[in-house]
Amino acid sequence: MRFNSAETQALIQRASAVTLGTLFAQRVRVCADQIAIEFGDLILTYAQLNDRVNRLAQLMMSLGLSRGDRVAILAENRNEYTELELASAKVGLIVATINWRLAPGEVQHCLDLVEPRLVFVSEHHMQTAARIDLHDVPVVVFGGDYEARLATMPPEEPHCEVDNEDGLLLLYTSGTTGLPKAALISHRAIIARASHRLAQFGLKPGMTSLAWPPMYHMTGTEDALQNAICGGKTIITDGFDPVEVAEILRVNEIGWLRLMPGMVATLLDELKRRNIRPTGIRLCGVMPDLVPPTLIAEVSEWLDAPFANTFGATETGTTPASGSVIAIGEIPTDLAKTQSIFCELRLVDENDEEVPDGTPGEAAVRGAMLFSGYWNAPDVNARDFRNGWFHMGDLLVRKPDGRLAFVDRLKYMIKSGGENIYPAEIERVLLGDPDVADAVVVKAAHARWGETPVAFVARKTAGVTAERLRKLCRASLASFKQPSEIYFVPFDSLPRSTSGKIQRSEIEQWIVMDKIPRDSFTAEARE
Repeated sequence: MRFNSAETQALIQRASAVTLGTLFAQRVRVCADQIAIEFGDLILTYAQLNDRVNRLAQLMMSLGLSRGDRVAILAENRNEYTELELASAKVGLIVATINWRLAPGEVQHCLDLVEPRLVFVSEHHMQTAARIDLHDVPVVVFGGDYEARLATMPPEEPHCEVDNEDGLLLLYTSGTTGLPKAALISHRAIIARASHRLAQFGLKPGMTSLAWPPMYHMTGTEDALQNAICGGKTIITDGFDPVEVAEILRVNEIGWLRLMPGMVATLLDELKRRNIRPTGIRLCGVMPDLVPPTLIAEVSEWLDAPFANTFGATETGTTPASGSVIAIGEIPTDLAKTQSIFCELRLVDENDEEVPDGTPGEAAVRGAMLFSGYWNAPDVNARDFRNGWFHMGDLLVRKPDGRLAFVDRLKYMIKSGGENIYPAEIERVLLGDPDVADAVVVKAAHARWGETPVAFVARKTAGVTAERLRKLCRASLASFKQPSEIYFVPFDSLPRSTSGKIQRSEIEQWIVMDKIPRDSFTAEARE
């Protein structure tokens, strides 16, 4: 075999480097007059969306931004969110999607971590922006300011060198230290995840998506981007409103209706109240482990669509083990996962050796869908990508038939209404009270949210009250991270390992068995 010259090899590699920006531009040529985005009364065809995307790309270049620079967005779901991401894809910029539910101090950390050169803010979140230090970074406000700036820019396609390994998104994940990490998602990863979604679940290009999940998270933002390169219509809503979603389902056929735990029952009640029987849904749901089995059966039957038996993460997408569905009307008794196509998966022990079937091991994965590491976290990346596999921190067991049963987080995490919460971030705040001797946060089952954080506090004095600690939490943490209950327990009652670590599993049993050793007790339901 004759080997290519370095120059020829570079050309061959370049020929395979499609990006989100180039794929979207190609889709515009095919689907110019088809609807790309609906947001309230606003309807944008692919041609109209591309016009706005190109003007925005030209605007950011005119402000001196270039390949690899970061821009941040602090906004609710809206059409400009997708416009910014597509424009950045064409120019080679990276979009840091800020969770507007975070406390100002947490937002500050997210911005300081990635050092954006431009910040986009909606009018609704200007108050939050005013409470943080933007370090004199220019700000563009969606609305009149944004529209006026676009109107002055030319609509021509930008011609920028962008590689499919370039980062496009920075999605924040909760860290075990209590501070969010920024996961860098490349063009390559998003395209691979789109391919998996179509192939694994039998979905088709051109289907309609409903982007109600927050676009600062993987689900909402990736659905819109993947739809844009597949020629589908994306209906954007500002969060989940069962009345609004029911009406959308009445008149639209949604390919994959994403339903987070906590939203399933409320939507089903609304659909039944109005006797709306949606048609054309090919798949519904995510994270069935956090949804009551009877509810899974009921909603899948009403929607006439199987329930997705997913397992994944921001860092991997749904690819690692989302290869099966729960049949329509089935009350599942076994939620073991099927390994996805397009990826490799091993279960390993603490020495990175593969464990035998039936033994819990940490999921380590490979594949084109993987993220490109955490931003500015070299030590974490070296650890999590050791030996060329990404270690997810999830313990699974492989069954004799090859399916994978979830055991627990290697490092404890709470999943509440689609949000990831690590106890350490709440414990850090509680322990900030000088009269708290110790504190531990565990997860408890919740009818609406799937799971919820519950705090157990050993106090030094009776002056520590639940309201005092709640005030402390409200000042430092996002609303979804607030403990739903606070229990005061004797210091000596906290179960510990031989190394002194508090045993969360034993404390969870206190809740299940209703055997909490109380010196005094305060409990308030989450609002």
